[in-house]
Amino acid sequence: MTQSLSETIKAANQVLIVDGQLAAVGDYFASDYLVNLTDHEMTGGHKIVKDSIKMLRHSFPDVRLELEVFLESDTRIAWQRTLRGTHRAAYRGFPATGQQLVWRDMVVTQFRDGLIAQEWLVTDLAEQLLRTSTHKK
Repeated sequence: MTQSLSETIKAANQVLIVDGQLAAVGDYFASDYLVNLTDHEMTGGHKIVKDSIKMLRHSFPDVRLELEVFLESDTRIAWQRTLRGTHRAAYRGFPATGQQLVWRDMVVTQFRDGLIAQEWLVTDLAEQLLRTSTHKK
């Protein structure tokens, strides 16, 4: 039985982000995966997925998430995850604050042959990092 797109997204988030099982990236992502961010596109397939998750788990080792699916079609899904974690190590130029952060990612995911092929991602993590870094002083 084939998983629905929402089941695949939930499983990928649990296995990769929460559990940190990076060897499973190929079970969820196409080898030519790309992500569209606010101001640029990142290519690199499995490497960018692994690198991003490693960085996130290093900086927020207790990361947890909740996931909500908004819309699902045959090949696309629109969803949001709310992440929580303690900022224990520097992340993208922001020094560790030791504070608990909560942020949201809004994502539209395109599947191809049962794998995540492309995503459009908007996050408010930088805003939360800036806010806590400013209030730390």
